[in-house]
Amino acid sequence: MNINVLSLFPPMFEGVFQHSIMKKAQEKGAVSLNVVDIREFADNKRQVDDYPFGGGAGMVLKPEPIFNAVESLTPNSKRRVILMCPQGERFTQEKAEELAGEQELVFICGHYEGYDERIREHLVTDEISIGDFVLTGGELAAMTVIDSIVRLLPGVLGNADSPVRDSFSTGFLEHPQYTRPADFRGWKVPDVLTSGNHGKVDEWREEQTLKRTLERRPDLLDKIELSAKQKKTIDKLKEQK
Repeated sequence: MNINVLSLFPPMFEGVFQHSIMKKAQEKGAVSLNVVDIREFADNKRQVDDYPFGGGAGMVLKPEPIFNAVESLTPNSKRRVILMCPQGERFTQEKAEELAGEQELVFICGHYEGYDERIREHLVTDEISIGDFVLTGGELAAMTVIDSIVRLLPGVLGNADSPVRDSFSTGFLEHPQYTRPADFRGWKVPDVLTSGNHGKVDEWREEQTLKRTLERRPDLLDKIELSAKQKKTIDKLKEQK
C-alpha cells in the first residue's frame, strides 16, 4: 500500500512513522509512507490560507495548494483521497478494514477554520472524523487512522490472528488477557487459563467477551446477530448481574 499525507507540518509525522509497527511495516515492504508539505505547492509565497468570502472568523485553506499537491503525485484513478474533518464519517474498525484493502490512500490534514468547499466537492472521495470534537489540525487524527489501517495489512503483525481477535473486529469487546506470573501480589490468573484444556479456555474467553461487551458497550449487542448459544450466555450473565 502507498500512503501519502498532505500536511502543513510534515515533521509531526517523523516520530510516528519511524518507530514501532509503522517502521516495521515499511521495512517489510507492506506500506510506503510519504509526507507532502502543502506549502510547497502554494502559488503565492507559500500562502495556503485566506479570509473567507462573506466574512467571518478565522482563515480557510485555499484550493490551489491542495489540488496542486494531490496532482503532483503519480496518477492513480483508483486512489482514495481522504479529508480529515470533524464533519466527516465517524471512523470505525469496519472502515479501517475497508481502507486496508486499498492500494493507495491520500490523507489531507487541515488547519484553521476549514477547507474551501471545492476541495470537498471536486477532489476528495472520503471525509473522516475520529470523534465529535475538534483538534487544532488533522495531523493527529490522520496518524490515528493510518496506524489502525497499517496494522491490518498482511504480514505487519507477528501473529496473523491478532487483528482478527481485536475489539470491534468481531463486533464484540475482547476478553481479558493475562500473562506471567500466575500469582502477582495475591491476584491469581483464572485457573482455566492454566489448565491446558483448550476447549475450556475457548469457552471461558467466549463468555468473558460477551460479559465485557454487555458491561461496557451493551449498544454493540444490538448490532450483532447473536447465536442461540450467545443469547443463552447473555441471559445467564444478566441474571447473575
